[in-house]
Amino acid sequence: MESSGNWVVDNIANSLDTWNSKLAEIWQLVTQSPQSFKGGGVWSIIVSINGSIQAVGLGLLVLFFAMGIAKSTINLTELKRPEQAVKFFIRFALAKAAVTYGMDIMMGIFEICQGVMSSVTSRFGGIGSMSVKMPDAVKQKILQVGFWESIPLWAVTLLGSLFITVLSFVMIMSIYGRFFRLYTYTAFSPIPLSTFAGEGTSSVGVHFLKSYAGVCLEGAVIVIACVIFNAFVGSNPAIVSESASAVNLVWSYVGETIFGMLVLVGCIKASDRVVKEMLGL
Repeated sequence: MESSGNWVVDNIANSLDTWNSKLAEIWQLVTQSPQSFKGGGVWSIIVSINGSIQAVGLGLLVLFFAMGIAKSTINLTELKRPEQAVKFFIRFALAKAAVTYGMDIMMGIFEICQGVMSSVTSRFGGIGSMSVKMPDAVKQKILQVGFWESIPLWAVTLLGSLFITVLSFVMIMSIYGRFFRLYTYTAFSPIPLSTFAGEGTSSVGVHFLKSYAGVCLEGAVIVIACVIFNAFVGSNPAIVSESASAVNLVWSYVGETIFGMLVLVGCIKASDRVVKEMLGL
């Protein structure tokens, strides 16, 4: 950013640049797959963990299968019925396939959810180009203020810039938290997927897949929140009146901008709850 020669203007502009860079980073993160995140280094570790836990999942698969048979059959004679034997065999085969190819299944769910997000953002060209800029009216008003009159602006600007910077990092940390949940679900997937082997325990596997789909859909909720925020700050600049004093004008602008940012950060942090309510989790 080119310096304006005014500390107050430069301080606000620097904090907005930090916010805009994190907003652009969000778009890069929500469009990335877990395999490509951080160059794929984390994914290789998750694959290794998943492979190690598969042995546990297969062991639990047999246990849940035996529990399902014991619960579903009254006596051994019922097991001799061909339709019952085929039913149990198909359930066991599907459950084993779910454990063995669980990562492929989960990546398929992830790609479907990414397709939903792409459909949402196709009309807006993504959120990477979205940014918050200081209105020229505010900038010009600050530049017209003398040295002594600018002293109260320093306090307002310093506090506002601090809040904006903190909110920027809180926002991006929430996005990284989503990746942590995606990796955790994928790493331990063989254990909940093994519950499909038993009729009485299959609800655990269904709930697991719905919860994972919810984490994937958080990306779409986050993008929608960013689009709404961009429309909010773009269509309604936070300016009381150009005839107001510089302190009132800057205080109004900084306050309204921070309020909008707080709403966006709150929506991003609540995206998991929104998805859970939509999916009935």
